[in-house]
Amino acid sequence: MKPLIVLLSASERKYGSSCQLLHIAAEGVRDAQGEFEIVHLSDHTIKSCIGCGSDEEKFCRYPCPIQDDDFNKIASKLIEAQGFVIATPVYWYAPNGTLKNFIDRLTSLESMIDHTGKSLLEGKVAGFIAAGLDSGVMMAISYLIVALNSMGVHIVPWSMAYTHSQDPTEDLQAIMDAYNVGMLVTKTARILMNSEPIGYEPNVDAGRLKRKAEEVKKKFEEQRKSRINKFKLLW
Repeated sequence: MKPLIVLLSASERKYGSSCQLLHIAAEGVRDAQGEFEIVHLSDHTIKSCIGCGSDEEKFCRYPCPIQDDDFNKIASKLIEAQGFVIATPVYWYAPNGTLKNFIDRLTSLESMIDHTGKSLLEGKVAGFIAAGLDSGVMMAISYLIVALNSMGVHIVPWSMAYTHSQDPTEDLQAIMDAYNVGMLVTKTARILMNSEPIGYEPNVDAGRLKRKAEEVKKKFEEQRKSRINKFKLLW
């Protein structure tokens, strides 16, 4: 079975730099024997999150209660896929607003922990592409990495590609990086498809872990006191 990778473009310009690099990532997916679908968020309506989970955690669930836009349709593609690559232009050091709305709405998938015990994104694999003439590409990618990882997504090694060029065809490093993002997401997804599930384990003896923490704290209490007294002498 071939891994299915969703290539998600946040750009309003299908000819833009980030979208060009996303097509290069598609070559990496293809060469790694994966299947892919390119989804342009600009072809769809994605409304902003209404924060229903802030009133009551269990109000937030998938399908998202907002029914009059295209989020649930796109989210279903991520659920069916084994991995995805997100490409975004950089707007003021961050992903653009359309993608930010989409990420916020992905909370509905993560919040299924409260309903089924598991985030619907857990075990997926992701990589990222960003393009911006100014600084900010790493801030945008870092945000995406932290947000998606917090939802249970595996972030692959060499998971990012970026460019500061208006013409990515002149940025060979970005082209090579984008290709490898697609390839590595696909290869990692295939490995995970054939392994035991890797995810957050909530069913542990929290009392045992607390006792272990208290044991470590007690073991090093004298060392802590000695260190504090040393600093006091310096004052």
